[in-house]
Amino acid sequence: MDQRVRRPPGLPIANPTTSYWQSPHEDFANLRSTDTLPLETDYIVIGSGISGSCIAHNILTRRPGAQVLILEARTACSGATGRNGGHTKAASYRSFPMHAEDLGIEEAVKIARLEYSNIKATQELAGQHGIQCSLQSCNTVDIIYDITELEEGKKAIGMMQAALNPEEGAAQYTIYDAEEARKRFLAPGALGAFEYEAGSIHAYRFTHGILKLALQKGLNLQTNTPATSLLRLPADNKRRWRIETTRGSVLAHDVILATNGYTAHLYPSLQGSIVPLRGQVSRQRLGSSLPLLSRTYSFIYAGGYEYMILNPHVRELIIGGGLGKLAAADPNAYLKEFGQSNDGETNPWISGYLQRCTRDYFGENWGTDDPVKGWEKEWTGIMGTSADGLPLIGPMPNEEGLWIQFACNGHGMVLCLKCAEALTDMLLGEEDTCKEWFPQAFKITQERTEKRYTGRL
Repeated sequence: MDQRVRRPPGLPIANPTTSYWQSPHEDFANLRSTDTLPLETDYIVIGSGISGSCIAHNILTRRPGAQVLILEARTACSGATGRNGGHTKAASYRSFPMHAEDLGIEEAVKIARLEYSNIKATQELAGQHGIQCSLQSCNTVDIIYDITELEEGKKAIGMMQAALNPEEGAAQYTIYDAEEARKRFLAPGALGAFEYEAGSIHAYRFTHGILKLALQKGLNLQTNTPATSLLRLPADNKRRWRIETTRGSVLAHDVILATNGYTAHLYPSLQGSIVPLRGQVSRQRLGSSLPLLSRTYSFIYAGGYEYMILNPHVRELIIGGGLGKLAAADPNAYLKEFGQSNDGETNPWISGYLQRCTRDYFGENWGTDDPVKGWEKEWTGIMGTSADGLPLIGPMPNEEGLWIQFACNGHGMVLCLKCAEALTDMLLGEEDTCKEWFPQAFKITQERTEKRYTGRL
């Protein structure tokens, strides 16, 4: 792991795998709002995933007329947001005990509530603006295959319900024993299950919808324009930063890095604090004996899990994961997925595992179909992981005018929207607005930037 975290991420590669969500590309995937880069601007956002797009939209909504420029190394939303598994699923109970122990119960409650409110805010924003993004609000189920995971999950749920109002959304869970889980969820190997509120979304289209709203408010979007370096300007300069790109340089008063796993390329002192981790996802046809399932799923075992969503209208599923099984089968191969910023390749072992695991999870309920023949597409994406397992949000210490939002550790769809709201409050000098609900543990500090990654939390 020490070797992997020292590996520089570089820039996003030019020819990544194409995810199911990105085929076909949205109309303005290659948009350059102006033929040339502006010489200067008020705000530069680097990265056009859900974090960068929401921050840009927030600024333009709250400061009409502001000059906001997004620089994107590839096509719009070509990174992790456009490559995920389609879940809006918090699973807050799995991290709640650790947060309570490390951060205190008040912070643990804030994190759980933020995750739930992020799901609801995503659904509300899509509905309010009519963004066509295959949004589903539905229940999800965690199928448990390990007795320790089952017992710890029950304790964690009880702990959450004691700390929160049991009737509020973040704390509403239903626990099933083995017999109930196997019958209700068609999972013959289940030792138990937990059901709670979640959903699924076409995050690529959702983010393009946010970008479209921002473009209508004056956003300058420059795709296929990698930012190659940052230079802090002398204190007496009107603008505080110069950003070099492959197409020239731009001066800006404020720079927001929404670059996730690639951040250390632009800000090398964060090398080892934020580490890329490659994830893999696939699209498959549903087994012929299975009904059109109305919930999303996770399959949780000792050391890992897979996550799965289903299209309620056609017989297909999206499933991702495999890292936990890879770790057990080949620790060296597992470690090579850390520090890995090449999303142009897939891991053959994970490909084979994801092909087989669906039939294994559903057993005879799957049918006689060969999952390999139902295999339709696979792709990879680069997540950003942090040393303490928490996002890094806010002003970069000792760097006036440099702002950070990244390292959601693979859970961006239940964190990014609300974190972008909090970052915008900080950026515009209105931090008191979010103090009541935003976890202070998420804020970037000098101490957090000096922690070095030792493994996934």
